[in-house]
Order: sequence, then C-alpha cells, then structure tokens
Amino acid sequence: MSGTELLRTAGLRVTRPRLAVLEVLRGGGHLDADEIATRLRERLESVSTQAIYDVLGALSRAGLARRVEPAGSPARYEARVGDNHHHVVCRGCGEIADIDCTIGEAPCLDPATARGYEVDEAEVTFWGLCPGCQALRATEA
Repeated sequence: MSGTELLRTAGLRVTRPRLAVLEVLRGGGHLDADEIATRLRERLESVSTQAIYDVLGALSRAGLARRVEPAGSPARYEARVGDNHHHVVCRGCGEIADIDCTIGEAPCLDPATARGYEVDEAEVTFWGLCPGCQALRATEA
C-alpha cells in the first residue's frame, strides 16, 4: 500500500512531511528523531524538529509507526507494527534488532493474571551484545 493510501486509511491528512517520515520509516531500522530528521532534510527543503515530532506522534497514534524506548536510550521509531514483535538491544553500541514472538502465537498476550485488564500488547526487551561488539570484545581480550 502506498504512503498516501496508508495515511488516508488511518484517517490522517496527507502532507509532504507525513509522507516523507513514513517513507524513511518504511526504509527499515529503529531510528531516533535525529536520524529521521537527517534523512528527511535530504528529501525536503525545510522541516522543523517540532514538525518531525508532531508527525511521529500522529503516525504512532494512528498505528502506522511504533515507538520503542529501550532503557537509557532516546525513543526510536519503526514502521513494523501490528504483530507484537519484540526487540534485542546491544549493550555495547545500542543497535536494536527485531525478534519475533518467542513461543508460538503471541503467548505473552495471555498472562496468567491480568487483574481485569484487557491486554492488547506486550513489550519484551532482550539485552546483550551484537556480533560486532562481541568481535570487538574478543579482539580486546
């Protein structure tokens, strides 16, 4: 589906900044607002930092972007939404990678005791060292 169609389906007005941010996110990765701004400014002549945050907020609320906030890191944004996947974060360089639900069909959405809550999402963050940081550590040892 095109960016224009995604925005319209989500009930959002189609604007150049929204289309550009959506295109950047659909390029993949887990990007912070500064990385998004850098990539956007290559596409648009001018866009304010506040406009970028406004667009990211609108896309997140509409379910077109997901905000990921690993402890101790700035918020990151991704276009992979709606599948309740999880993340692994490198303690060395901060790289984030996606991990599909670890045991079958979203078992984490059926907690033993939800205390009356209707659970619609679970966040699991795995922490470790990415292959690059492991290799670096091995050469330093």
